[in-house]
Amino acid sequence: MDDVFRALADPTRRRLLDSLQADQGQNLRELCAGLAMARQSVSKHLAILESAGLVTTVRQGREKLHYLNAAPINEIGERWISHYDRSRVEALADLKTALEAPPMSKPSFVYTTYIRTTPEQLWAGLTDPAFTKRYWDMEFATDWKAGSKMVWTHSGVVLDDPEQVVLAAEPHTHLSYTWHSFVPELADHIGFGADDLARWNREPRSTATFDITDGDPFVKLTVTHETTIPDSLVLAKVSHGWPVVLAALKTLLETGTAPDEPLA
Repeated sequence: MDDVFRALADPTRRRLLDSLQADQGQNLRELCAGLAMARQSVSKHLAILESAGLVTTVRQGREKLHYLNAAPINEIGERWISHYDRSRVEALADLKTALEAPPMSKPSFVYTTYIRTTPEQLWAGLTDPAFTKRYWDMEFATDWKAGSKMVWTHSGVVLDDPEQVVLAAEPHTHLSYTWHSFVPELADHIGFGADDLARWNREPRSTATFDITDGDPFVKLTVTHETTIPDSLVLAKVSHGWPVVLAALKTLLETGTAPDEPLA
């Protein structure tokens, strides 16, 4: 957390975060535009932000794309904002604003978090119904082999579609699958109307990818959710949902208790 506050202390770095908040997935050239400094200096600022976990990067061909990462901001909110009156944390208002920003316009969502666990336990947390049902109310029926079908059960609603498949599965390191279908029963359960359901079903199927990097004592988890169209309703919804789901996963793996469960 000290690294986060040090990174935020510099106005140039705050300006870079503001730029990413407005437009995610920028490369170095785009981030340098409007800054009166050399590319090398901007790169150094970005490296500090990335080291603090406030920025995460994804390689796309020869380009390195940068994304604002809300995980450290969430942790600040949990540790500080929830313990003090709002009037005493006005200095953190810009962090709260970052969390409430409108969804990104580019067709991908990237989120990185660090969990005190092992790659094996994290893999189980992403794939084993004994874990996923506890923090996500989601169960997957599949053999977790590339090309295999997935049957999702979300809050008791069974989602069975041949296009729900595992795209890649390298145990403890890399997982990717197509996102679930949308049916009226699920829309009713989560409180979305017929118009949203119709729009969801007109969109091409999106994909979720999980990259696990071993560390000591934390394991790095990067989640990338991608679609092929801009202004995707699905992406808008999952960009708000993933931070909540991943925070619950982190809590379960680090404490043994999911957020909605009674303390052990």
